[in-house]
Amino acid sequence: MKRSLLLLVLVLSLLLPAKLIKAQQDAQFSQYMFNGIYINPAYAGYKEQLNLHSFYRSQWTGIKGAPTTFSLAVDANANNGNVGLALQVSADKLGAQSNLAAYANYAYRLKMNESGTSRLAFGVGLGMVQLGIDGSMLDPNDREPDQPTGTQNTVLPDARVGVYYSDDRFFAGFSADNLIAQYINVDRYAFIPQPKPHYYLTAGTLIPLGQDILLKPSFLLKDDRGGPTSLDINAFVLFMDRIWVGGAYRTGVKLYNKDYLQRDLSNRNSAVAAIEVFPSKSLRVGYAYDISIGPLQGYSSGTHEISIGYYFNTKNTRMRSPRYF
Repeated sequence: MKRSLLLLVLVLSLLLPAKLIKAQQDAQFSQYMFNGIYINPAYAGYKEQLNLHSFYRSQWTGIKGAPTTFSLAVDANANNGNVGLALQVSADKLGAQSNLAAYANYAYRLKMNESGTSRLAFGVGLGMVQLGIDGSMLDPNDREPDQPTGTQNTVLPDARVGVYYSDDRFFAGFSADNLIAQYINVDRYAFIPQPKPHYYLTAGTLIPLGQDILLKPSFLLKDDRGGPTSLDINAFVLFMDRIWVGGAYRTGVKLYNKDYLQRDLSNRNSAVAAIEVFPSKSLRVGYAYDISIGPLQGYSSGTHEISIGYYFNTKNTRMRSPRYF
């Protein structure tokens, strides 16, 4: 019963109209640092060959109706690496709320040196987002005004943009999404939240620690000007180009004043342990486990996330350190 009540509070905090409560809407991943296309369209083409990558995330296990997310991306380049192309689809569900999205991404990649190992990319993604709510999953004993009894869905066009710089030892990027969907009014669906722009700032570097050992520290700052700003601090070690081992700490930070937020919100979120291995030159498999250290501690059994990537034509295509970033 306690877990069900907790889930109801979490779901309603996301589903109530934005005038009452604001919260981040985009799906969350813990292994985004191994494929940046999920947060930045300018990442398209970075790996400089055709590759397929997928995520499956089961968040807050042990809580009925907790978030589940699946995402699939196909990424390639063209025009001698000067153009990046990617197709991304994702499905996210939290309690009664669902989100299905598809984006076609294009990146123009400028050479910053003669060898092309240093690139500055500008990307745009265009797509569609389907937002839905299943009213039958909401509590019928405490009905809200205009609460639906069945399923409501709406489909919105959307766009996202980004810029991404990378070389052999450093990367940085900034991106924003929900740039069109934010202007399409969904007020007729009282329990479907109005999309809001989300902003992502990330950077990291690669530091040699010894022969066949590399350290990769990085960070990701996420903000939607509605919910709390989130900061991920990551550190991973690569052994012999075959195994990544590391972790992350996720916390809330205060960059600017948000008077509309509850004053006693906890900044603590989760700690992450992750591993990614390369069984072959073409295949990569990753697993991450998030441990709740905030208000969900003691209610959730943690979060499990699996990622699988596959490179095509590795024998015939030059790969510019595709595993590093």
